[in-house]
Amino acid sequence: MKNTRKATLQDLPQLAELFDQYRIFYHKESDISASEDFLKERIKNKDSEIFVAESKDHLVGFVQLYPLFSSTRMKRYWLLNDLFVNENYRGKGFSKELIEEAKELAKSTNSAGILLETGKSNDIGNKLYPSCGFEIYDEVNFYEWKIS
Repeated sequence: MKNTRKATLQDLPQLAELFDQYRIFYHKESDISASEDFLKERIKNKDSEIFVAESKDHLVGFVQLYPLFSSTRMKRYWLLNDLFVNENYRGKGFSKELIEEAKELAKSTNSAGILLETGKSNDIGNKLYPSCGFEIYDEVNFYEWKIS
């Protein structure tokens, strides 16, 4: 049974709570109102694609993907930027279902694929992604330039 679907504006109250939990997981301050505003902008402006996982009409997880483009391949890539499942629903297959939604998006948009990054210490993610067909891409160095 499919437990995932594309997010809508009607999902914002529950989705913002999940997004806030996700941000807290990454050591950010809780701000549900700002989370809701941020997600509303992404959905309204079609800046990203967000899919949600449900259990008994309650949102339990989400994945958010942003479009990128490869000049050499002359195709779109999708950046899987955010994947989160509420801790009470982990280990039940919701993450894999959300990743399958991401893969279907990549196929349906004729993209080159999906890119993602996760911390070396993220044991769960580093087991999950290979089990879903992702491979470590170690042919390049990943650099970051930050504006303080």
